[in-house]
Amino acid sequence: MQYLEQLDKKRIPSHIAIIMDGNGRWAKQRGQIRSFGHQAGAETVHTIAEASARLGVKFLTLYTFSTENWNRPVDEVAALMSLLMDSIEEETFMKNNISFRIIGDTAKLPSNVLERLEQCIERTSNNTGMCLTLALSYSSKWELTEAVKQIAQEVMAHKLDPNTIDDKTIDSHLATSYMPDPDLLIRTGGEIRLSNYLLWQCAYSELYFCDTFWPDFGAEELYKAVYDYQQRERRFGKTSEQI
Repeated sequence: MQYLEQLDKKRIPSHIAIIMDGNGRWAKQRGQIRSFGHQAGAETVHTIAEASARLGVKFLTLYTFSTENWNRPVDEVAALMSLLMDSIEEETFMKNNISFRIIGDTAKLPSNVLERLEQCIERTSNNTGMCLTLALSYSSKWELTEAVKQIAQEVMAHKLDPNTIDDKTIDSHLATSYMPDPDLLIRTGGEIRLSNYLLWQCAYSELYFCDTFWPDFGAEELYKAVYDYQQRERRFGKTSEQI
């Protein structure tokens, strides 16, 4: 029996976040350069976006390019930026009623890439289905630093009483303020770490790690991860009896 048939459609995670890892190693196994793997990985994004939307996921957030990735070889970064330009297919978003967003230090992105992304954001803004967010030039440390700066400025301007600052205050100043925290975080590629991704938001997310490289992570792999998620008891600090 396939995993899709075993899923409880009433318990689909509202928000799935994914660390898309393994493109380079996938390409190396095939005797290809890393950009070949990134191209294959871009195709997987469309597959998983469509599968998630059909499943009823409300938010899908993909770790596409970290702030640390700017330190990669110049030619690889250039290839990734070019791929971003070419792989944003508005037809996929429109056909599946998906809205598009980005989070991260976008000031570092090339102007033509940012213009293309903003164009897609605008054209899909009225779509009412799943929201697909790409984390670009993103890291949690960058995000939390920016949130602290904004809060400090509001305190200095007497717009915010420091004694009233709580976790909801932090939430409202994060780049992800428009979405709920992830229910499920998936990382492909065999590594078992969060790599500076949604650290605040994933405080109580269910974590799922698999060895499958991202280009090979198809719809059935997604359903398998969701099935695993549904077998867990989410207690949020409470006891099983309280749940």
